[in-house]
Amino acid sequence: MSEKRCTIAVLVENKPGVLARVSSLFRRRGFNIESLAVGTTEKEDISRMTIVVRGDDRTLEQVMKQLNKLIEVIKVSDLSENSVERELALIKVHATPAKRSEIIEIANIFRARIVDVARDSFIIEITGDEEKINAFVDLMRQFGIKEMARTGKISMARGAKTVG
Repeated sequence: MSEKRCTIAVLVENKPGVLARVSSLFRRRGFNIESLAVGTTEKEDISRMTIVVRGDDRTLEQVMKQLNKLIEVIKVSDLSENSVERELALIKVHATPAKRSEIIEIANIFRARIVDVARDSFIIEITGDEEKINAFVDLMRQFGIKEMARTGKISMARGAKTVG
């Protein structure tokens, strides 16, 4: 079986220790979590984890079954197909006076926003799919990336289908 990339949404009780138990399950199975984003949902007592992991179909199915067995887990959904996916990145880039207009132009093309201006740097906020963020990061490397923070993927099923 071939390995594939899978996006899993997990609704969990918003309690201390739940993230540790979920990540521990992946560790015990020898999976590397490629991306993990966690936040509260429209219901304050429920959090949503979006987890990106690689594995073959059988192994991924087993992980989803194991997740469902955790007491604090409310629902597990595979969002690998037919979903909207986004990521947020903040990128601090070296911005000399001679290069500022070029950086601004590239940011505008990517619909990124400059959220902080300092004497020798910009902090740029960009949202989009992983490919868009990677392409933007590649272009910013020529100016010198001083620091970068990425959220990891968040995902939601298209149309009427919901995770909760």
